[in-house]
Order: sequence, then C-alpha cells, then structure tokens
Amino acid sequence: MARGLGGSKKMRLLPLIAATYFMVSGGPYGLEDIIGKAGYGRALLLLALMPLVWSLPTSLMVGELASALPEEGGYYCWVRRALGAFWGFQEAWLSMAASVFDMAIYPVIFVTYLGRLEPAWTAGSRGTWWALAVVVLCAAWNLRGASAVGEGSVGLFCLLLSPFVVLTGVGLWKGLIGHYGQGNFEGSSSWLKAPAAGADFAGAVSVTLWNYMGWDNASTVAQEVQAPQRNYPRAMLTAAGLVALTYLLPLAAVALAGIPAEQFSTGAWADAAREVVGPWLALCVVLGGTINGFGMFNALMMSYTRVPYALAEEGLLPKVVGRRTQAGVPWVSVVLCSVAWALALGMSFERLISIDLVLYGGALGLEFVALVVLRVKEPDLVRPFRVPGGLWGAVGMGVGPMLLIGFALWAARDERVAGLPALEFATLVAVAGPLVYLVARWGQRGVCG
Repeated sequence: MARGLGGSKKMRLLPLIAATYFMVSGGPYGLEDIIGKAGYGRALLLLALMPLVWSLPTSLMVGELASALPEEGGYYCWVRRALGAFWGFQEAWLSMAASVFDMAIYPVIFVTYLGRLEPAWTAGSRGTWWALAVVVLCAAWNLRGASAVGEGSVGLFCLLLSPFVVLTGVGLWKGLIGHYGQGNFEGSSSWLKAPAAGADFAGAVSVTLWNYMGWDNASTVAQEVQAPQRNYPRAMLTAAGLVALTYLLPLAAVALAGIPAEQFSTGAWADAAREVVGPWLALCVVLGGTINGFGMFNALMMSYTRVPYALAEEGLLPKVVGRRTQAGVPWVSVVLCSVAWALALGMSFERLISIDLVLYGGALGLEFVALVVLRVKEPDLVRPFRVPGGLWGAVGMGVGPMLLIGFALWAARDERVAGLPALEFATLVAVAGPLVYLVARWGQRGVCG
C-alpha cells in the first residue's frame, strides 16, 4: 500500500477529487447571495461562464504544475522554483494571510445553518462556541492524516448533496412539467427578472469568484497523494465539472419552480426546500449546511497547514513548525493555524470575501507567472500534463482570472475593515510580506550561523 510522509497512507484519486471539491465549493451553499444580488438569469449566466473564464484555466495550470512538481507545499514550491526564494515566500505569505480570512467564513456558515435548525442553540455567545468547536474538531480529524481527510470528504460529499438531488428533481418536475403541462408560463419564466430590491451585480461577481476559487489548494499535499503525476490533472478537471454541475442544476430547479430571487440570502436554501418539497427536506438541507461549513474547513485545513511546514523545512520558520506525527501530519502547524483562524471568527461574510479576494488574487497571479517562467527556464522539465497551446497557451491561461480579480477589487472598493477600506487593509497585509521575509531570513542566518 502506498505510503506518504511519516508512513501515512496516501490519498487515492476519488478522495482527492472529494477533498478538492470541498476546498473549492462544498455544494450550492454560498450561492444564495448571488441569486439575491443578481437574480436567477444573471446568476445562471455567471455560474455558467465562470468555469470557462476562471475554473478551467486555473485547474489546467494546477494540473500542469502539480504533476510536474509534486512537492509538499505545492504552489509555494512552484513559485520558489520559478522566481526564487523571495517570491516563493511572498506566495506563501499571501496564501496564509488569505487563509486567515477565508477560513473564518466556514465556521460562520456552520453556525448560520445550525441556527436555522434551532435559533436558541446559536443565540448570543453560543454561536462563537460552536464555531470554535468546528475548528477544534477539524484539527483533531486532520491529525489522523491526509488520507483520513480525503476519505471523510467522500462521505461528506454524498451526505451534503443528497438533499439537493431531491430538491433539483422535484424543482425541475414542478417547473417543467407542472407549469408547462397546465399552460402556465408565468411561474417558469419569472426567473428571468432581476431582483426588485438589493440588486448588486458587482457584488454577485465577487461572491461567484469566491465560490469558484481554491483550485490550487489541493497541491500542497502532493507527497501525500498516490501517483500525483497522473491523479492531479484528473482530479482538477473532474472536480471542476462537479462544481459547475452542482451549482447550476439546483439553481435552475428553484428558478423554474418559481421561488422569487428576493427571498435568497445566506441560508435560504432551507426555505426553498420547504416550499418546493416540504419541511423534512428543509431539515435535511439545514443539516447539509452544517456539513458544508465543516467539510470545507476540514479539507482546507489539510491544505493550508502544509505551507508553514514547507517553510519550516526551508528554515524560513522555526524548526519546531515542521514537527510531524507518526502519521506524517505537521501537528505544530495544525495547532498554530487553528489558533490564527479562530481569532478571525466574527467578521462579516462580505468583508471576509473582499479581503480574501485581494490576497488570493495576488497569490494566484504569482502561480500563473510561475507557469510561464518555468516553460521558459525549464523547457525540458518532465510535464505529464501540459496546458495546451504551447508558451502562448500558458500565457493566455492567466488573462481571464486576472481580469476577474481586477473587477472584484473594483467591486470591493467601498468595503471597510477596522476603519480602513478593505482594499487598503488587504494591501497593508500584502506589503508586510517583504518585511516578514527579511525577518525570516535573518532568523535563518542566525540558526545556520
């Protein structure tokens, strides 16, 4: 049986697909604000186009680099090899800084859906305690190893999507058969209308980007994946198709069922399930919402905690951060990251997305640059999978994603965090990277000298 770091069992293709799915999506949860801000027609258009402009180029880039350089630390190692130690560290800094804000979102989603199950359970400070419980439980699960997280993601995937299979089937039946069979076209065509209130197309684009980002996260556990050269490209493309499918079908179903777009905000899938099918499905959707928050946090914890480990291996963080369990899990990194993510709990959903997009966008840009630079610097590097189109194909991969990031930055111009504009706040975090790098190098020289 294949073994990874510290003798741990390696993750196979199916668990890698499931883990990647949770790192990117976690199901239709999170789409509610897109519907509420843009209406059904525009939401469907955004969710259909985004995989072509954003997901496909990014997953192709990850497929090439992860299969060519299957190293623990993933994107950090790619950028370091292509652009040098300084830019490699900036990649790690931007990714880990983004994780502080990204990871705070998922316990909030868990608490939101738990509160719909029984509001008293999350009232007052109880919501914070539930969010902290998610952090602690996921840390404990991660200490069992990457294979345990991946295999658990398969089960969570099935549980999560089961209610939406029912919702989609019944919604499509009522929309296509019920309305058309009775000659009533009004309910099934009302989804084309924009929302009467709360329209915010730019905000909808930002939320759509957030719902489709994270394809590079699975790369950081490359040494814990079975046959990474073969399995990464397969996992990226399969997960990209699954994400798009599980977004578009449920949204189309509730649109055709005639539920007004204005009813949608975070957590509204339960209301849609109640109206289309009944209270029992609403309960299942609520339970699925808690699985969404937990499953995404759990898979992303596995991904992010390998970056400090890789830095420690390079001497850019204290050696203690690289300590591993017998299962090969960097347990000190898991603990430190969990504390940082717990401290970010309580920020609003929109503010978290704005900061996350700025920092993640910078890191993603470096990865696309690394793709091109490695094509030039190391043309003979063995690439089991290649982005099609030669060098210019590699260059073109980054155009769409970077334009979308630019639009998202413009859309977030009015968001404020800690009294500062969100963009300014995120920029301050980003420009701190070179200073932190100098401190890290000084510490590295002190240890080596």
